Amino acid sequence: MAFGQYTNLDFDQIKSSIRDYLRANTNFTDYDFEGSNLSIIIDALAYNTYTTAYNTNMAANECFLDSATLRENVVSLARNIGYVPRSRRSSRARISFTVSGLTETSTLTLNSGIICNGSGANTNYIFCIPEDITVPVVNGVGQFNNIEIYEGNFISQEFTVDTSLFNQRYILDNSFIDTSTIKVKVKPSSTSTSSVTYKQIDNIVGVTSTSNSYLLQEIEDERYELIFGDNVIGKKLSNSNVITITYITTDGKDGNGASEFSFVGNITNQDGGAINSGLIGLVSTDEKSRDGDEIESISSIKYFAPRIYSSQYRAVTASDYESVLGYIYPNVESVTAFGGEEMSPPRFGKVFISVKPRNGDFLSDETKRELIQKLKSYAVAGIVPEFIDLKYLYVELNTTPYYNPSLNDTPETLKSGVSNALTQYSRSIDVNKFGGRFKYSKAVSLIDSIDSSITSNITLVTIRRNLKSVLGQFAQYEVCFGNMFHTQESAYNVVSTGFTIEGVTGTVYLADEVINREKGRIFFFTYTEGGTPNIVKKNAGTVDYMHGEVLIDTCNITSTVVANGVIEIQAIPHSNDIVGLRDLYVKFDMTNTTINMVQDLIASGENTSGSRFVHTHSYYTPTFTRKSNSPVSTAAAILPSTAATGTTTSSSGTVTSTSASTTTTTSSSPSTSSGGGGSSYGGGY
Repeated sequence: MAFGQYTNLDFDQIKSSIRDYLRANTNFTDYDFEGSNLSIIIDALAYNTYTTAYNTNMAANECFLDSATLRENVVSLARNIGYVPRSRRSSRARISFTVSGLTETSTLTLNSGIICNGSGANTNYIFCIPEDITVPVVNGVGQFNNIEIYEGNFISQEFTVDTSLFNQRYILDNSFIDTSTIKVKVKPSSTSTSSVTYKQIDNIVGVTSTSNSYLLQEIEDERYELIFGDNVIGKKLSNSNVITITYITTDGKDGNGASEFSFVGNITNQDGGAINSGLIGLVSTDEKSRDGDEIESISSIKYFAPRIYSSQYRAVTASDYESVLGYIYPNVESVTAFGGEEMSPPRFGKVFISVKPRNGDFLSDETKRELIQKLKSYAVAGIVPEFIDLKYLYVELNTTPYYNPSLNDTPETLKSGVSNALTQYSRSIDVNKFGGRFKYSKAVSLIDSIDSSITSNITLVTIRRNLKSVLGQFAQYEVCFGNMFHTQESAYNVVSTGFTIEGVTGTVYLADEVINREKGRIFFFTYTEGGTPNIVKKNAGTVDYMHGEVLIDTCNITSTVVANGVIEIQAIPHSNDIVGLRDLYVKFDMTNTTINMVQDLIASGENTSGSRFVHTHSYYTPTFTRKSNSPVSTAAAILPSTAATGTTTSSSGTVTSTSASTTTTTSSSPSTSSGGGGSSYGGGY
């Protein structure tokens, strides 16, 4: 009798199938399968079948990139489609120092290898350079300016080519290698004094039979192997050639943040003589260490390998740029790219890229320049990549959880639990990324599930953008939220923190007044707590409720209540699910999230009639101004002039700055220009 078809390989199902098979056999008609020793044999057969099925299933899973779990298998499968996973990346810093008191010295050479000890986070790290750096000596002084140094140990390894070996391999012995620091030089023989530098390639485009190149691949134990040419793709090595390979092994991201350095390197003159260490000045830090990262994770390999393969190492579409950038720059936490044709007005021939790095909030200008140079080898002619700083769209909550005091009489403990759960959600994959989405239902259900004593919650959502003002200059501003606004009141649906403007005494705030369902006007007013607003400028700008855009007409902001010239602008979203549009990076802000614990007297039985039940508004109640927990400015406010309320003219020229979520336009006089429309934003964060 044949076994039937299995819908799964559960142990109990296998055991039951074996028992049914034996019962159908006339030789076992009188056996008691539950109580006899035959049950032990059936268990053994079932266990064997179950284990075999499990191992077969796991082995089959390891044959496919999507389902493989072992790193060596994932790397091998990615190698089949030409993808080399990113190695660890050494943290990099920039330093400067001088060597003075030199005589009869024309040049100085900073030799490759260990250069400095760097300290950060109560830990010391070694910093190296992979190549010699030579500078001239002028008037007895040699200056090493803006030298890039790498965290880690400098290692050299040598191979001698032996063509008698059938399959000679060139494997680097160490793991934790930063492959971007690998330098390969080949000498004709061990006695030769000259060498040829070989370059790493990641694809065979443009490689000829005489190219001095090599390929790199990851093998077992996170080590690396070099593969040289065969006179068809790349030049083939000859017998007795000597290969010298230098590289840096690194601690990865642990080396980030080092800011104090002491020199321990080796400097020689033009004749190779060592320089007295007493002539070397103190090391100054131009840029503390950054961009260190771990080896590419398995999940990242699974994500990027098929995408890089589909783009064939060419950036044509916006998604290609996202994939390629994640491949060439390991410090990417999130990236978005979109074509200039999506902007209003369109900017054809450009692709705009915004990156959130893992360490820090913005890319440095130098990093942007480096990435643009790297992208040139991938980009299609005629398309110009342009980096724009990301813009944060903050999501804030005002939540009121109701709890049963009979089950839990410590509201502070419950409040702490709610705060911890929301903090954990703020780090989830739903938010903190481009194209992120704050999911209201998840946050609400998360609060309810904290403890059995929480009976319900009323949670309100607000969204915020930070306007970075240009202090002391006439400017126009556009702040885009990328989400439709809700207008439940005739005014004060959009409010701000305080600031001062030229010509008005006291702290000024902005708010909106509804004109119709789609449009509103922005006005400025002064306000004293407990009093009524005093409007100082009725037409200070416009607001587009449908697209979530605030435009502020020309004004001269002289100071802000919040530090760093920031004005926080708050709005009520039409939908409680908040979406990041284009270069808007969704960030759940716990600093300005409010949690108010309220006793549920009905659930506790203390007031079953509900006469003393505390009702909480389910809709946002507008306030005149925004209350913020952000750091307050400590700079002295610029005294307002005695001019009449309104804008004035200036003799300065016009400067326009545009990037991707707020636009700032400084002007010589009030203007009706919006400083860029639609999706052409810039200036804030």
